[in-house]
Amino acid sequence: MALSLGAATPTAPPLPRRRVVPFRATASPPALDRRRRPQNVPGEFFVDHRCIDCQTCRWMAPEVFKGVDGKAAVAAQPSSQEDRTKALQALLSCPTSSIHTHKPPKDILQVQNMFPLPLDESLLPGVYLCGYHSEHSFGATSYLVTHPQGNILVDSPRYTPKLADNIERLGGARYMFLTHIDDVADHRKWAQRLKCERIMHSGDVEEGTANVEWKLDGNGPWNIGTDFELIHTPGHTQGSVCLYYKPLKVLFTGDHVAKSEESDDLNLFRMYSKQSVTLQLDSIRKLLEVEFEWILPGMQCTPQISEMEYKLA
Repeated sequence: MALSLGAATPTAPPLPRRRVVPFRATASPPALDRRRRPQNVPGEFFVDHRCIDCQTCRWMAPEVFKGVDGKAAVAAQPSSQEDRTKALQALLSCPTSSIHTHKPPKDILQVQNMFPLPLDESLLPGVYLCGYHSEHSFGATSYLVTHPQGNILVDSPRYTPKLADNIERLGGARYMFLTHIDDVADHRKWAQRLKCERIMHSGDVEEGTANVEWKLDGNGPWNIGTDFELIHTPGHTQGSVCLYYKPLKVLFTGDHVAKSEESDDLNLFRMYSKQSVTLQLDSIRKLLEVEFEWILPGMQCTPQISEMEYKLA
């Protein structure tokens, strides 16, 4: 499966882009950051003060975790084995390792082996949630798509040898598709381990990504084999690109759009648009012409798109 580059179209000069400084949830000393937040209910699981409110635990284990006073907290201790498994999956995925148990959980190794986690083996076969979110991408979600012509890792999870072992058991990754500059995290470590070719739009290439193997130029679209289409969607950043997996009608959007925590609406967060809100709105309208049924964004994981409404917040 080869990357096919469409006719290149000249792009506008890059706009000044603010560098993202790793966010600290508190200025307190690290030892104090790890204390149990008083907003947690009593019991085994708890969240500490380093939580950055990325919402990962809240959509992975909504029965256990809620947002309280600007950060996550345990609102109810797991009441079933399913709830406990989800809570442990959230513990492993937390980008700041802010979820704890009073004693080391005996079943943690079993939960580690679940990742990458199948999203829906009947409706989305071969699409996996990587877990192990990274603080460097503010907890962005990474996915793995298995394909006979080569697997694709979508954005970068936090690098851990255990996850790398599990990905290699699924066939590794031939490509690593980076939706935009904010979600590259540990891309170099993954490229070294998996020997995959990284794909990114040149509009978002910076010093830390200067050595990516494929730099997309122009407005596209581009193709990876016959089943994957790359769609340029500038606005959030100049080089934002979405990945459309045609056989399953799945659209991977990075941070171009996000799911509202309060509803199933899709949102555009204007305050985080680094290039142009107007251009981002135009890019969203362009996506409405794509026949997708599922949308998998960089922040959260969503239900079937036919059940959702479009909302620009």
